[in-house]
Formats: sequence, C-alpha cells, structure tokens
Amino acid sequence: MSNPHFVILYVRNPLVSAAFYEDLLAIEPAEFSPTFAMFPLNTHLMLGLWSRRTVEPAARGAGRNGELAFPVADDATVDALHEAWSRKGLPIVQSPTSMDFGRTFVALDPDGHRLRVFAAAAR
Repeated sequence: MSNPHFVILYVRNPLVSAAFYEDLLAIEPAEFSPTFAMFPLNTHLMLGLWSRRTVEPAARGAGRNGELAFPVADDATVDALHEAWSRKGLPIVQSPTSMDFGRTFVALDPDGHRLRVFAAAAR
C-alpha cells in the first residue's frame, strides 16, 4: 500500500478557502477550479479543498472534526505566528499555552477547521 499524500477538507466555498490558504501559506494552488483547489504543502503532502456541495459521496457535518497541525522550531515562533495570524483576523480558539507535548495555539479557517501551531517539548 502506498503512503497517503493528500489531506482533503470539505469547504463551503473553494474560492474563499483557496484565497485564505494562499495568503496563510504564502503559496499558490497547484490546481484550481470553482469546486476544488489543491496546494502542495511539501514534496510528499498536498492539501485539497473540495466543495461540500459537489463531493461524492456527500459530506456531512461541520469542519471542526479535525485539524491541520503546523510544527515550528520553538516557542518564540509559536508566539510570533499567533500574533501574525491574530493580525490577519483568524479566529483564535486556543491562545498560546504550554501543554504536555509543547507550546501551542489553535486558530480556525473560514469553515471552522482547526489550525494548530506547535513547538514540541524537549524530551
């Protein structure tokens, strides 16, 4: 079996979500249509944004059922990204805090998908 290399989020409006992720990630989509957008996150992982209205089989439920996690180098980077994303107007549902796995905060995308930034605790 091959390794998964796609994460797909079901979104209300792929145009709005694509603009959000283009700004947040500072990358352009590799593929784009009125119902789907795809971003290369790295050489092995792609992020797809698929219209909730056109996905088959139909998607049910709201976006807060999972999260994208963004590992960063250190606690200072967590805090700096929190400030930057707050200035962009992203809803913050967890302010920077230290947890057992490290320092983290959580924001939301336009569909309520969770975006967690974290710096792993030293082991």
